[in-house]
Formats: sequence, structure tokens, C-alpha cells
Amino acid sequence: MNKTTDRANFQRMGKGEQKRQDIIEHALLLAGKVGLEGLSLGGLAASMEISKSGLFAHFKSKEALQLAVLELACERFAAEVLVPAVALPRGQKRLNGLFEHYLAWIRGQTSQGSCIFMALAHEYDDRPGEIRDVLVQSWRDFGGSVARVAATAITEGEFRPDCDPAQFAFEFVGIVMVFQHAHKLLGETQAEARARLAFKRLMRSYRIVESSPSPRNVPFDAA
Repeated sequence: MNKTTDRANFQRMGKGEQKRQDIIEHALLLAGKVGLEGLSLGGLAASMEISKSGLFAHFKSKEALQLAVLELACERFAAEVLVPAVALPRGQKRLNGLFEHYLAWIRGQTSQGSCIFMALAHEYDDRPGEIRDVLVQSWRDFGGSVARVAATAITEGEFRPDCDPAQFAFEFVGIVMVFQHAHKLLGETQAEARARLAFKRLMRSYRIVESSPSPRNVPFDAA
């Protein structure tokens, strides 16, 4: 075994993988502005000042690059939204965490364009293929996560037993989607305040309301 050759091969593989990751990250930034379909291998190569053949060495097709970009977006979303929320106590606090981190995700994505998942929801809503399949699964996974946390709020005695976790998740996602629309497209200064109010009302509609204590019998003062 030639240790020198093995070390050189390992270094080349490491550099190649790092270059591939750099390409995906750059493409993710562009996708936030032009969408996945707006990505072109030629344009991406030019913006990174690399040859088109060099780009093809890492991605044999535009679709392969698009899938890699979408997978990276999913990893980032999990790290920034799901992981910190799951670290919180079960039930309502975890739901609050999901909501807060999702708002923060949208605010951060807005500086780079739109939230890539919401942008792609419009871009691929009627376009079959592997990218749409991955996108649909990512949305379903997130909705399922919200529903499961809502279900734990029921078992923790925080939400009413007759609450529907799937309906909660549906309304949760609706609020954050409208927030992006109002914040990004319409530029409404009250978008976040309205989103928070909507979420507060949603939580209140599911929460168990403790009955008020019976008023004490106060003797009538006829004086």
C-alpha cells in the first residue's frame, strides 16, 4: 500500500467534496431569488467563476443539482426550526418554539429572497417529478411534526381531548404562509404582529379553559 498516494487521493476527495458543497450553497442562495427552475448550470458556473465542465464534474444534470439544493434546504430548516424547538418541553412550549423559529426562518430567508419551500410550493404545485415528490414529503413531514406536538399537548392535559391535531397543523401552516405573503410580497409592517395574534387565538381555541372558582357567598348588607 502506497501511503503517499492514498493521502493524496484522500486530499483530492476532500477538496472535491468541499467544492461540491460550495456549489450547492451558492445555488441555494440563487434559488431563493430565481427559483430552482431559474437555476442554470452555465449561469451558476459563471457566477462562481468556474468552468461549466468543472460544474458537470460534480453534477451530471440540472435536476441532480436541484435535488442537492433542496436536500440542503431541508437540512438547514431542520437545524434552524425543528431541532431547537424539540429541545423545549413537550406540548405548548414546543409548539410556541416551532412557531417562533419558523417566523425567524422566514425573516432570515426574506433577506435572500423568499422562503424556498413556499416559493417551490407554487413553482412545483402542478409539476410532477422527483423534485416535487421530495418537496411534498418535506411539507408533509413538517405538518406531521406539528400535529404530533399538538397531540402531546393533549396528552399533557394542555389541549382539550376533542382537539384535532391535524386541523391544528393545517391552521398553523396557514398562519406562517400568510405571514410570508404579507411580510414579503405586501410589505405590511404589522404582518408579524398579526401572525402572532392569529397564533395566539389558535392556541387559545385548543387550550383547556379552567373553570372560574365559584364566588363566595357574601352576606347581603341591608344597611
